[in-house]
Amino acid sequence: MILASLQNPRVKAAVRLRERRHRDAEGLMLVEGHDELTLGIEAGLAPVTLFVTAAHIETPLTRQCASLGADVFETTKDVFAKLAYREHPDGWLAVARTPETGLERLQLPAEALVLVIDGVEKPGNLGAMLRTADAAGVHGVILSDAGTDPFNPNVVRASKGTVFSVPLAVAGPDEGIGWLHERGVTVATATPESRVVYTKASLPGSLALVVGAEDAGVSTAWRGAAAFSVKIPMAGRVNSLNVATAAALLLYEVVRQRAQKG
Repeated sequence: MILASLQNPRVKAAVRLRERRHRDAEGLMLVEGHDELTLGIEAGLAPVTLFVTAAHIETPLTRQCASLGADVFETTKDVFAKLAYREHPDGWLAVARTPETGLERLQLPAEALVLVIDGVEKPGNLGAMLRTADAAGVHGVILSDAGTDPFNPNVVRASKGTVFSVPLAVAGPDEGIGWLHERGVTVATATPESRVVYTKASLPGSLALVVGAEDAGVSTAWRGAAAFSVKIPMAGRVNSLNVATAAALLLYEVVRQRAQKG
């Protein structure tokens, strides 16, 4: 079936999912892009509807989505342009069931590395941190006091689909702190007031690194739960790195120390 009308109910229902209130109410989300959808399916994402342009109607990914129970629709270019939220769409967009985000999703090994993202609001920053977490081999990400929906289409785009491949949970500070402490995970915060430069700190064992929003920083609850804090030295006049950049520096310092330890 080819969808040619911009007023088609399925098209309008999909477009509504750009808004969080509709995603929350329906338990559905949008996934745009071949690579993002592929990563999602590999992680257990359940596609409900797939919209593709003519070039993609007979492809392995389309057949895979159909085999998983998705309704598949070919669209005209105009209809896909309405569905797409990217500037340069590749002709793939799915409606999928929103993944669960409980802490029980996180299965930590003996020497776990967890990234706690505290109160970050910008989808681009959240997506960039998820990409870094994926690259650094982080075992779990906890969104605490999440300022944005992790399944916002812009987070999916900015994360390149790693929002699905990285084990992700959403929890308030008290719940997250208790869960980590019960599992013997040491909590460390990144704060500009710390006297310890991150490259000089010992970062062994099971560790949860907490980064906060650029304006507010790490919340009082997480500061109080931390065994220690570290800072990233800055020589400029502005005492704030982009939070995604800061998270990358901190995570890769842990990776460096663990590789050095062998």
